[in-house]
Amino acid sequence: MSGGDGEPWALPGHPALAGLDGQPVISPEPGEAPALVVGFEDPSCISCQRSEQGPLQKLQSDHVAAGELTFVYRGLPITYPWGRPATQALESTDAAVREAGAGRDAPAFWGLKDHYYAEREAFSVDNVHERTEAYLASETDRDAAAVVEAAREKRHDDQVSVDTDAAERADAVATPTFFLFREGEFRTTITGAQSYDVFASALEL
Repeated sequence: MSGGDGEPWALPGHPALAGLDGQPVISPEPGEAPALVVGFEDPSCISCQRSEQGPLQKLQSDHVAAGELTFVYRGLPITYPWGRPATQALESTDAAVREAGAGRDAPAFWGLKDHYYAEREAFSVDNVHERTEAYLASETDRDAAAVVEAAREKRHDDQVSVDTDAAERADAVATPTFFLFREGEFRTTITGAQSYDVFASALEL
């Protein structure tokens, strides 16, 4: 499903959409589903955890699978210090997925993101790389040691900067911040942990 007339819609010139081509996406691709949510999140953020495990989970299960909604994740590590190396690890995982020829919705990235939220209280600056490598090695087909080495060396810091620069231009100063679009129009910004109904109403789902 795409726009209201059955055709894909053009993405508007909103700052939250800058550099969107390189972002992890739960398909359909942006512009192919009527609704689009772009979320700026921090793996260490408790409000992000609540959003991911509450309304976003329902949005994905009820509307992404039906082709009605696209979700794009963007990193904004501004909460606790371990969120910064975790965001580097997410970017390195995404890069490894792409290098292997997998799509932007490949499960290794999304599984690691969910793992950070599920085990959020267990992570710290001192253990984030070790725990990340253990998860990737046991739960994915990625080269866990190589991904974590890339994260330690910040090899994909340019992609982190693309996200943080977009957040600054879009005035996203807290996590989570979600920008909602429908059929080419910007609808609203949602900050913090909100209910499913807030998203559904704004997106006409």
